[in-house]
Amino acid sequence: MPAAEQYLKPEVIRQISRLDLRAQFIVRGFLHGLHASPFHGFSVEFSEHRKYTPGDDLKDIDWLVYAKTDKYYVKKFEAETNITGYLVMDLSQSMGYTYRQQMTKFEYSICLAAALCYLMVHQQDPCGLIAFDEKIRHSLAPRSKRTQIGHVLSLLANLKPTGKTEIAKCLVQVAAMLKHRSLVMIFTDLLADPGPVIEALRRLRHGGHDVILFHVMDEAEVRFPFSGMVELEDPETKDKVQVDANAYRPDYLEEIEGFRTRYTQECFQSRIDYVPLDTSMQFDKALIEYLFSRQMRG
Repeated sequence: MPAAEQYLKPEVIRQISRLDLRAQFIVRGFLHGLHASPFHGFSVEFSEHRKYTPGDDLKDIDWLVYAKTDKYYVKKFEAETNITGYLVMDLSQSMGYTYRQQMTKFEYSICLAAALCYLMVHQQDPCGLIAFDEKIRHSLAPRSKRTQIGHVLSLLANLKPTGKTEIAKCLVQVAAMLKHRSLVMIFTDLLADPGPVIEALRRLRHGGHDVILFHVMDEAEVRFPFSGMVELEDPETKDKVQVDANAYRPDYLEEIEGFRTRYTQECFQSRIDYVPLDTSMQFDKALIEYLFSRQMRG
């Protein structure tokens, strides 16, 4: 079972840090754009005490502290935006697949999720986590403290993608769980009937949530780099089929293209961001390009 440190190794930290530096102005505009309109609001979170100085509002004096210390301290509050992010992770067994890349689809998703969590927390936006397969298995309440990044990674590092999935049903459950308008970032390979999934995505969107669908595929699933007679296995049903890869490739690639095109069109109509990715893409580069394109559309 992988440890959280696997996702915090120096090269990943460098990638995330570089992502932060390169994308800071993009992300600021991106997230602050979401704070407008239905996401506009203001809340405060108690941060720490500091000594009273002339001019401070007397209402902020902590009289309990004064009773104990005979000194005046005021409660310091920090502004907290009310855009809450949820990382929604598909735990189906197919997410554990890789053909020749270093990372499985799930590990790739973890790195993307870690980067987004890192960026949101840097913006002082709370970020939480929901993981599902046939039902919702884990949830971590949103927090905006720096320690949240470690909590998210620790939970993700101890999850293992196994078994079947019910994407549509679980997204409906996610919609029912969210009490406030949120930014919902979904990581899945979408190996399910598109119809019910698209309906569930629309339900999330109609609930006022901003939805980003990260469609994470293995590089081999996108390019089909096989030749000769090969045995293909469905990772969830274990059904196997023998095919002539060279003859099958054109039909397969056309099918994949059609699948992605359908999601592109359906998500565009519902104002859902659809982000097709594969595991050969550098996750920081992929995220930068996505954030930049979103700001340009902004």
